[in-house]
Amino acid sequence: MEMNVLVLDDAQINVTLLCLLLKKIEECNSVSFTDPEPALQWCSGNVPDLIMVDYMMPTMDGIEFIRRFRQMPGCHDIPVLMITANNELALRYQALDVGANDFLIKPIDKIEFLARTKNMLALRKSQRFLEDRAIWLDVEVRKATAEIRARERETIFRLSKAADSRDPETGAHILRMANYSRIIAEKLGLSEADQQLLLEAAPMHDIGKVGIPDNILLKPGKLTVDEFTIMKRHASLGYEILSGSSSDLLNAGAQIALAHHEKFDGTGYPKGLAGEEIPLFARIVAVADVFDALTSERPYKAAWEIDKALAFLNEGAGQHFDPRCIEAFTAGWDKILEIKNLYSEEQNDHRTFGAEWSL
Repeated sequence: MEMNVLVLDDAQINVTLLCLLLKKIEECNSVSFTDPEPALQWCSGNVPDLIMVDYMMPTMDGIEFIRRFRQMPGCHDIPVLMITANNELALRYQALDVGANDFLIKPIDKIEFLARTKNMLALRKSQRFLEDRAIWLDVEVRKATAEIRARERETIFRLSKAADSRDPETGAHILRMANYSRIIAEKLGLSEADQQLLLEAAPMHDIGKVGIPDNILLKPGKLTVDEFTIMKRHASLGYEILSGSSSDLLNAGAQIALAHHEKFDGTGYPKGLAGEEIPLFARIVAVADVFDALTSERPYKAAWEIDKALAFLNEGAGQHFDPRCIEAFTAGWDKILEIKNLYSEEQNDHRTFGAEWSL
């Protein structure tokens, strides 16, 4: 492992002597300066493994140099060796206070110089090894996390398809409403992480329909009061399926499944929550889900015109829907139309849900 040592002394003869001594240490390269300012500039673009700095310099003394060096990003732990003709304890305390690690007193003893330098470079090698190890571990953790997330996505895909296979709604509906939800979240100012979480969790909103009898789920006409009571159970069933997981993604899906039929005025189900009692993700999904349901053709109904559907959403602001979510949906209208066209029923006959939901 090659080590780079920065040598700073206002006397060129001292710089030359130190650099010659450093050549006796294997894999040790030196870069030298007689002016502190260029040395600091060099450090801003390079990472030395050891700093050797003289105390007495005309434009900036060694203590000020160390203080400014320690303030630079990535330079907090790099070893610093101060070289001085002054052996006063007060000076040493001051140097230690700003970040010096060791001292050499002029005139320099060759044996002592090599021993102290090797010790400090050994310390730096250990630091670099730990840094490299930390980077390697970070990469491995990211890889493992990505694999876990991929398995979660596959699980969600299969669960969503299981519900979808028993529901007249299509896979394209799942793609559209999930992406509509992400657009609303973006316009609301949610973080990129929350936008992605919502995009991946939204498809689970109707997972509870796997527990609804076919004669009710697939009924082409209007449901009776008793049938609708049974149908409403899908919200709680979805929550029961997804809740209690250690996965943030599945827990987000559980909250959405439970509350996406709540209404802003408190007249929804299953709990009759109102306003901000309803989780934000569920308020967002409610808008996305209803818009897509209205504008999609089904065996039991024709698709609404998009202007009529948009008017319906606006009329429901403050009653069915969170007004802020409606405003965000409208603000992202151009993107909404792009998603609607991209994931049309005809264009999505051969699309796979898992490959497309992360757009």
